[in-house]
Amino acid sequence: MGPEEEIERILPVVEAAAAAGATISIDTYKPAVAAAALTAGAAIVNDISGGGNLALMEVAGGAGAGVVLMHTVVEPKTQRWDESAYPEGITAHQLAFFEERLETLAGLGVERDQVVVDPGPDFGKTPRQTVDSLRGLPELCALGCPVMLAVSRKDFVGAITHRRPSERGPGTFAALAFGLDCGGRLLRVHDVAGARDFLAVWAALRGEAEVDHGLRIAEEIRREPPREDV
Repeated sequence: MGPEEEIERILPVVEAAAAAGATISIDTYKPAVAAAALTAGAAIVNDISGGGNLALMEVAGGAGAGVVLMHTVVEPKTQRWDESAYPEGITAHQLAFFEERLETLAGLGVERDQVVVDPGPDFGKTPRQTVDSLRGLPELCALGCPVMLAVSRKDFVGAITHRRPSERGPGTFAALAFGLDCGGRLLRVHDVAGARDFLAVWAALRGEAEVDHGLRIAEEIRREPPREDV
């Protein structure tokens, strides 16, 4: 799909979301698409090409936009499973990758406090490499940028659980819990309602959300009749 068609498709959505007061991230690796979306009210460019497209980063810098900088060593829309890809270790590789990209972005007007780091689960990584990269999240958090957890329904979850995308909810929540405990704070999810419920219980158990002494469950949701199809 060319940039013109993408722009035609996304602009009505971006404009409507901006009018509703939403903070909008445009997921693209095409400079023209990013420029049109930022003009229409988007505030963040989510770059799945890994910050290597300087023209795209110049657009973000010129607009004063935030950037989601995702780790990848492959071209967008491609995959590579190579067990020998990161001989120095995936986390060491990612730290060097992000430091180099952050320096480049600073030269284009995008400062570190405008950047979100995304370890890029599944992008140019085997399931084991993705798991290893997520185990390294505490070190990525030390970069000083917010860390995105884009683990929802990813292939590594399916590989571990042997589940199709629509059946990966429990595995996704496990990955979110781990990532949040490691310092990740921005979540990219498919099941928004389910993720909100998960976060409500997670925060309560950690003491990050108050549970009132007088809290009780409403009778109308305490139980439900047996399902007839069981």
